[in-house]
Amino acid sequence: MKAELIVCRGVIAVVFAGLLAGGTYAQSQDPTPQQQDIQNDKKDIRADRNADRRDINHDRDQLARDDKKYGDNSAQAQADRKDLRVDRVDRNKDQKDINHDRRDLNKDRVDGNKDQRDINHDKRDLHKDRKDLRHDKRGH
Repeated sequence: MKAELIVCRGVIAVVFAGLLAGGTYAQSQDPTPQQQDIQNDKKDIRADRNADRRDINHDRDQLARDDKKYGDNSAQAQADRKDLRVDRVDRNKDQKDINHDRRDLNKDRVDGNKDQRDINHDKRDLHKDRKDLRHDKRGH
């Protein structure tokens, strides 16, 4: 009777350990979508911000050249001021998207950290189950 109980416990422990190992392996092999989300969010933030900065800097430089060449109140300088104003408005509108992307990025990081904690917890459980299985095999 004792031997049957030990074998039964051993089989249950092996099955449970196998399930945990499979789950841990699957989780450790699938961080790619989260990493892709994080990279895409970073790329979106940089792209929006850099494009707006380039436009504003270009218009500001053009305005300075036209002010120097044609004078402060020339038609060219006024057109440059208008372009600069439009670019600043676009930048301010894009800032909303940038803030949203940053929130998404932070959420992705939180989710990734939570997943890693779960993986570490599963590894500890698996280690304990293997230890219990070895103990059960010894017949103690």
